[in-house]
Amino acid sequence: MEFIKQIFISIAEYLSQFGHLGIFIGMTLESACIPIPSEVILPLGGYLVYKGIGSVLSMTIVATLGCLAGSVIAYVVGYFGGRPFILKYGKYFFISKHDFERAEKFFQKKGEITIFVSRLLPVIRTFISLPAGIAKMNFVKFCIYTVLGSFPWSLVFVYLGKKLGDNWKSIEEHLKGFDYLILALIIAAIVGYVVYKIFKGKKSAEVE
Repeated sequence: MEFIKQIFISIAEYLSQFGHLGIFIGMTLESACIPIPSEVILPLGGYLVYKGIGSVLSMTIVATLGCLAGSVIAYVVGYFGGRPFILKYGKYFFISKHDFERAEKFFQKKGEITIFVSRLLPVIRTFISLPAGIAKMNFVKFCIYTVLGSFPWSLVFVYLGKKLGDNWKSIEEHLKGFDYLILALIIAAIVGYVVYKIFKGKKSAEVE
């Protein structure tokens, strides 16, 4: 595992020489089902901010747009390729059957809100766009939920990378305390969605 981690770090460090563009490319690849963990890319983006390149906000926005770009690619593949294609040829694109089915079950169980919530969950966030495309989820909603879910995830890790500075590679040691933050964000997302549905339902009733 340590060897694989070093490979990911090396790839991220190579991309970082391109500044904001490198972080955008890294997040695009991650969201297009190329398993380069955002938990490596984003803290490195924060480290770039620490070194004086951009700001936490600009790096977060760029990372979020990269996530959207990669997610759209995966969505299109799922939309036109379908489940049989993914299961048969996914391994050639670093998509394991286990990870895909895990994301698929999560999507089927939770519905559209999954796109929002899954952006706050490791592994699932990488592959969730495929089942969304296969299910032919409304594209506009897909993009909106992707952006809304990716922004807080990116913000947290970019901020952590900046705070850690030269020690950004030790991010895993500092994540335990943020498990509760991520859980809180997920709960807030679900509560917000329920409130939105209730509010939307009341407005529809008033119109009728």
